[in-house]
Parts: sequence; C-alpha cells; structure tokens
Amino acid sequence: MGVLVAAAPKEPFATHDLWGVVVAAQANYYWVRLHGGSELTGEGMLPAEVRSSKNNPLLLCYRRSRLKKIGQQVMVGDRVLVEDADWSGGRGAIAAIQPRRTVLDRPPIANADQLLLMFALAEPALDPQQLSRFLVKAESTKLEVCLCLNKQDLATRQTKDDWQQRLRQWGYAPVVISVRSAPSLEPLVHRLANHITVISGPSGVGKSSLINRLVPQADLRTNAVSARLGRGRHTTRHVELFELPSGGLLADTPGFNQPDLDLAPQELGQCFPEIRQRLTQHRCQFNNCLHRDEPDCAVGSDWDRYELYLAMLDESIVQQDAAQKRRDEEANFKVKMGDAGQIQHEPKLQAKKYRRISRKSQKQTLDELRYDLPESLEDLEDLDEFSSDWE
Repeated sequence: MGVLVAAAPKEPFATHDLWGVVVAAQANYYWVRLHGGSELTGEGMLPAEVRSSKNNPLLLCYRRSRLKKIGQQVMVGDRVLVEDADWSGGRGAIAAIQPRRTVLDRPPIANADQLLLMFALAEPALDPQQLSRFLVKAESTKLEVCLCLNKQDLATRQTKDDWQQRLRQWGYAPVVISVRSAPSLEPLVHRLANHITVISGPSGVGKSSLINRLVPQADLRTNAVSARLGRGRHTTRHVELFELPSGGLLADTPGFNQPDLDLAPQELGQCFPEIRQRLTQHRCQFNNCLHRDEPDCAVGSDWDRYELYLAMLDESIVQQDAAQKRRDEEANFKVKMGDAGQIQHEPKLQAKKYRRISRKSQKQTLDELRYDLPESLEDLEDLDEFSSDWE
C-alpha cells in the first residue's frame, strides 16, 4: 500500500451536475453510486421515483473517449461527473473526475480516509511479526490507522487483556470485537461512519464476515481457516466499495499474509509509533541515524518491537542494495530495437582502448607537440646564440 496525499481541491462541479462515487470496476466499465438530493445533484436532475428512493441509484458507466486520450484512469473511490444517464437501462458515461485527495496503489483506491487493519485473536493466532509488518505497511500510507481484533469469543480473557496492554505499548488502541456479537460492533460502526475506509489484513481473520454483518446486502463469500496451514483462504478477488447504513463507504480488499516492505531504511523508523514518540522528546546526534548502534541515539533498545525493527531494517537495507545494483547494471546496457521489432539490450562500451583513434584526435595531439618558429631569421640567430651559451 502506497499513498499520495494532495491538498483538498476546490469543488469543480456546479450544483446542477450529476455526480457519484465509483464503487467497483469491471473491465472497462464502472459501477457508480449516485448521491441523491437536490443539494448534491440539483433539483430535477433525478426522476421523482429515484429521489424518493432510500438507496442511491447505481449506474453502469463507461469512460468518455476524451478521458482515454489524455490518459485519465478511473479508480474505485473516484468522485466522477456522470452524463447521458439512462434511468431505464441503468447506464451512463463518466465525463470528468474530481481531483483525488489520496491515492493508494495497492489496493488501487482513491480518496480513502483511513485504514481498518483487521486481525484475529484466535484461529489463526495473532503473530507479532506478521502484525508488525501490516502495521508498518499501513503507517507508510500516511492514512489514519484503526486496528481491530476479531474473534474475541474464541480467545481467553487473559489473551485479550495481554494483547490490549501490549498494543498500547506499541502506540495503538485496538477495537476488540466479535462478528457474532452485535453489541461489540457498535464502537467500530462509530469509527467507520462518514469515512471512506479500506479494510485490510491477512486471510481468514473475518473481513468478509464483518462486511456481511455491517452491510447485509453485500453477501460476500466466506471460507473457514485452513486446518492444515493454520491460516485463512482468499475469498476476496477484487476491490469494491460498500455503502454503510450509518454513512460512509467500506472497501474490501484481497487478503494476503505477508505484505511487501518497499521502504527506504531512513523511512522505516517513521512507521513505528514508539520511535516517533521518543524522537519528540529527544533528538539523535546524527540526522541519518537508523536507531541501530549509532552513538547518542535517542531511541534506544528498551522497547518491545526493537528486535522486529532491526529485522525489518536489515531487510530494507538488502532491498535497497539490490535495487542500486540493478540500476547500475541497467546503466551498463543500452536498448536497441531488433529487426523483428523486439527490444534488445546490448552492453555499452566502457573502455576506450578498444576504439580506433579518430584522425581528428590524432591531429589535435600533433598540434599540441608543434612549436612556432620565429618570424625572422634574426630571431632565429638569437635563438641559436642563446642555445650555444647553455652548451
């Protein structure tokens, strides 16, 4: 997950324009959830039966050709302007896209406000290393992180209390729930209201079950945890936004068990709340301190996740060195088009000793060795006398 945060743009659409949010993408078509009401779409833009409907209408739209010409892509979560709405056929056309406030590249979602990172207290058991990798990846997006622990009904009271205390030391206040208990979901529902939230986490922790509970019409497919592997099976195959009854949108993403860490070593420390909190009190002696074994480091080693941080730091350094090596190797090759139109990579000539010296270079060398004769014979005789005196 990566994010690009931009300043909130000025609303480009007029009050009478018809706009909505892209909630799903299928091939070259996009499902757009329109927002009803005169304050958003303009009085008279929607038919009376649509305006009176409790649910906002859903249109299957295509992208205008002019957007294709300028290379404007449409992402789930985009706020788009819809034209040529066909209410009987449920079709329309995307004519413009409002500037995005945030962009996630994995999963590809625009305008997300926060990340809901979901784990389970049991089945599968909570793994500190896996949880830390997800938290670091979530922190790298610069979005607000909400940590949720599911399946409290399958864990002991001691396990629940120990993890809550441990996570508070990490800098997080988790919401502990059980998808089977409606009262336990109330604090989470309050956190999700009026936000575009991306739910993420490993497979088998109950993400799809949670969405089914919060949005009954979603009807997502769920699978039990694999008894042989001890982890969940993937049930979500694409990104989709679901409208919450309390307001807001919830994005389900495909689960994965080990996120990639594509962070530079200098950026890794900023993804640990423990390090950020200690740096607010004291500063390290060196600006490029990696909080490993540098002298006068303000972070130290007396915190729970220090060993996990060192392991991730070593991994980040190895990845950085490998990336630099690839860039160096690519710099030694040149791209050439073959006869069949195929791209070929040929090594560049590094040593000039294998090249024949040009005539121009030879002439320049001879010019440097040439000296100018005196213009007159008298000057030449003076030069001979001067030379004989030295003899």
